[in-house]
Amino acid sequence: MENLALIDSFSEFKDDKQIDRVTLMAILEDVFRNALKKKYGSDDNFDIIVNPDKGDLEIWRNRVVVADGEVEDPNEEISLSEAQKIEPDFEIGEDVSEEVKLIDLGRRSILALRQNLISKIHEHDNTIIYKQFKDLEGEIYTAEVHHIRHRAVILLDDDGNEIILPKEKQIPSDFFRKGDNVRGIIESVDLKGNKPTIIMSRVAPVFLEKLFEQEIPEVFDGLITVKKVVRIPGEKAKVAVDSYDDRIDPVGACVGMKGSRIHGIVRELGNENIDVINYTSNLNLYITRALSPAKVTSIKIDEVKKRAEVILRPEEVSKAIGRGGHNIRLAGQLTGYEIDVLREGAEEDVELSEFSDEIEGWVIQEFHKIGLDTAKSILEHDINDLVKRTDLEEETIRDVINILKEEFEE
Repeated sequence: MENLALIDSFSEFKDDKQIDRVTLMAILEDVFRNALKKKYGSDDNFDIIVNPDKGDLEIWRNRVVVADGEVEDPNEEISLSEAQKIEPDFEIGEDVSEEVKLIDLGRRSILALRQNLISKIHEHDNTIIYKQFKDLEGEIYTAEVHHIRHRAVILLDDDGNEIILPKEKQIPSDFFRKGDNVRGIIESVDLKGNKPTIIMSRVAPVFLEKLFEQEIPEVFDGLITVKKVVRIPGEKAKVAVDSYDDRIDPVGACVGMKGSRIHGIVRELGNENIDVINYTSNLNLYITRALSPAKVTSIKIDEVKKRAEVILRPEEVSKAIGRGGHNIRLAGQLTGYEIDVLREGAEEDVELSEFSDEIEGWVIQEFHKIGLDTAKSILEHDINDLVKRTDLEEETIRDVINILKEEFEE
């Protein structure tokens, strides 16, 4: 029968999209009912019988027999003479069930039905994909580079699902070729026009956290907990770890002998420098550890303003600040405190903000970015070094130094 032939013609959807027969039949019934509404104005008096085992589908229209010439609604009523052509014994008031063939719907309706069926199957497929990846948000996923665009890399997984890795979600040193396998976390999944948009990220802190779970057995087993991760992607990261078992050294377990365990993670992140520190609820100790590899002399904490004033020996200051100010910035993010670095013997130093009437605010901010918050912290640096580390012109830096020198010469 024609209905069966139509169902069989869509078997590729069941195979390619892994739609079970029952679901396919439900979609078929829905599509046929829409076609019936358009053809007859209503589908209320139609029975659609599906047989998932045989892949069979039948459509029956139910009408009431009325006297000849008294048919008001040809969809719900049939004249006695027409009913008796189907079966001679029909009488007025009886119900007539008549099978509807596909050809009765008309060629145009059949073409529209086919298109609607394809659309419904794709919509079902997209819903399944959306739910599948929504459950994977925040988890590591691997896919293959299919196409490289200016603003994004398009990936395909083993099932042919498209995943987008935008430029801003890539580590700066990332370089991909077609066919490369790429790991990242599924950051977001949205439905746009019934099509799921899946975004991958390699710069999110949770990607590093999930790499720890994947690469370090004690983290995977829950013996070691990753308390917090902060990153400057491709440059530096700090990871605070803890263990409820005193017999386990969480830092040692994560790093491994000569860095053997963490080496794979560092390589995955484009040689991102990863500091692993022991988490502690002792705030002084936590800030001290966060500033590693610098050795802190003393700390003064203002818990209300969430600021920490850290005293270090002069030779430790550059370690605390780090290249480009990365170390001190990440230490602040890890602990939740704004950290001010002071040198030993710099009690007579002056905060840079005190010169705001002579030095423009944006210039002061440039020095803050590299951890230089006081007059002496700037005066102790070579001008060429300051030019390299900031976005300031040499002339601007010389003007600032002259202003600061006047302060101490008075």
